[in-house]
Amino acid sequence: MKIILAENSGFCFGVKKAIDSAYETVNNKKNNVYSLGPLIHNKQVIEQLKSKGLKTIENIDDVKNGKVIIRSHGVPLNIYDKTKENNIELIDSTCPFVRKVQKKANEYYNKGYQIVIIGDKEHPEVIGINGWCNNSAYIVNSMEDIKKIPLLNKLCIVAQTTITEEKFEKLSKEIVKKAKESKIFNTICNATQLRQESCKKVAQKVDAMIVIGGFHSSNTQKLVKISKKYCPNTYHIETIKDLPLEDFKKYQTVGITAGASTPDWIIKEVIDIMSNFNNHNENMNSMLNSLSDVANLEKGDIVEGEIISVNNEEVIVNIGYKADGIVKSEEFSVDSNVNPSDVIKVGDKIDVYVMEVDDGEGNVLLSKKRADKILGWKKLSELYKNKKVINVKVIRKIKGGLLALAEGVIGFIPISHISTKFVNKLDSYIGKILEVKIIEFNRENKKLVFSRKIVEQEETERKKLELLSKLQKGAIVEGIVRKITNYGAFVDIGGIEGLLHISELSWAKISHPTELINEGDRIKVLIKNIDKENERISLSLKATQPHPWENIDKKYKVGNIVEGKVVKLMSYGAFIELEPGIEGLVHISQISNDHIAKPSEKLEIGEKVKVKILNLDIEKQKISLSIKEADDSKNVNYQEYNEDIEFTIGDIIKSKN
Repeated sequence: MKIILAENSGFCFGVKKAIDSAYETVNNKKNNVYSLGPLIHNKQVIEQLKSKGLKTIENIDDVKNGKVIIRSHGVPLNIYDKTKENNIELIDSTCPFVRKVQKKANEYYNKGYQIVIIGDKEHPEVIGINGWCNNSAYIVNSMEDIKKIPLLNKLCIVAQTTITEEKFEKLSKEIVKKAKESKIFNTICNATQLRQESCKKVAQKVDAMIVIGGFHSSNTQKLVKISKKYCPNTYHIETIKDLPLEDFKKYQTVGITAGASTPDWIIKEVIDIMSNFNNHNENMNSMLNSLSDVANLEKGDIVEGEIISVNNEEVIVNIGYKADGIVKSEEFSVDSNVNPSDVIKVGDKIDVYVMEVDDGEGNVLLSKKRADKILGWKKLSELYKNKKVINVKVIRKIKGGLLALAEGVIGFIPISHISTKFVNKLDSYIGKILEVKIIEFNRENKKLVFSRKIVEQEETERKKLELLSKLQKGAIVEGIVRKITNYGAFVDIGGIEGLLHISELSWAKISHPTELINEGDRIKVLIKNIDKENERISLSLKATQPHPWENIDKKYKVGNIVEGKVVKLMSYGAFIELEPGIEGLVHISQISNDHIAKPSEKLEIGEKVKVKILNLDIEKQKISLSIKEADDSKNVNYQEYNEDIEFTIGDIIKSKN
């Protein structure tokens, strides 16, 4: 026979705390010790405690002197007032999870909400919770109970810690329809959830299931119900005496689980008896040890835990201890803008720092931000030594720069190291993730300085070298005009800048680059030359445009009279621009029929004139022009009239007479 023990079985933390308190108190024997109601739903334990002197009472007024143990189920709020009035010493063993429900009910009752408790109205836990909202709660355990709730303005739903998730989800969905505003708090104990889930997993793969626990125990009854759903051969027992051993001869695999009120010795007794069926029970020793072995825990320890519950107020973490740990929101991250539920989920594993093993209510108080900081310094030390690039989150601005979070540690980015570009708006960086390098690291002085500028510089250099290796002379690329000077412009062609000299802007002569381009313009340029050793690139804009002398013989013929602009005056003549990139020379002798000493006597820069093409040398790209021959008033082309006008010398003489 193979025996499988459910992973989460037996005493929960709240019950164990109550039992330990009871044994410690009765062993003292200095006072009368009472339990207000049965300490747990397990008569074997109750009988054992009774034999040691523990008395069970149902009414606090029955106590005249001595100590009263409040069981893990908790009690109504007025009990505390009565014990003060009667000077009765309380040993409060209320389960921390139950205490949370009580406080939640009290808080929202005082805010004007109608409290609704999903659970069994006869259960002491529910009775206790109701006592924290003036016994005014509606208690719902079925769909029929919901019909009794009138329409309300606002209500608050909480749950008995031991009910099933299925019941809570089903009933809460209907209850919210009874009010305009609803607050829903799933207060089911995570230990209960884990126990029920473990029970389900085991029940699905065994031939028979043994559930150990008091016959009147609510959480044990729920385990029985779950077991029967997946394994019809389910046996609910309080002790081994209740088990029909003969039935188990026919089963190959048997599962065992136990309610929260079942002590370890009863579970071990059942396992010992069942193990006698044969000697092949796997992992029996480890299963037995798991009932009593828990991790040792001390203040200041850093341990890994698994998240079992998360909201924006706190995170519950399973750390392998007898109690789960709590990370309050203020101990989650040094970044106060972070909500736990936005960055983690149930099932995630995190490192936590133990602040308190017991905060007085049985809780283990943990801090994620302290663990992050301690471990973060160690990790950052290695990253600094290896000059690694890391990601940081900017959390706020301060005088002189920014504060950024890396590995749980806050560092400083001086304004001079935020970027290679000028920075004047620090607010725009808040919340951003930046790649940086650590430039100063001193753990003793808690000094941590980051630089984004260095990363940008290295990235620019890397891109520059990569681009240089790919660029080819003669290629046409697109770039952005970054800077304009009198002698040209610097153009960014993808991470590296090249010089576009003023002479390479246009085929025409220009006085300044801004006649054609402005900073920020996107232009296409040709790579004229690459000096990889000195990282220099020469660019040309005009080379991307057709050469003006291409096919010039189709546009201009010798003898044509055309219009041009005077662009330069020399002692020997004037240069006339016919179009951008095409200039011709009018020799001083061809400017006027009058004798002149210099061209400026007849011409001005910018003046438009008509010229006649005297000669066109395409190979040498030279044009000879004449202004005087283009003067229509002094140059009549009689050839045009020869065919239409005939006259003789006699006709001329006659015309004179």
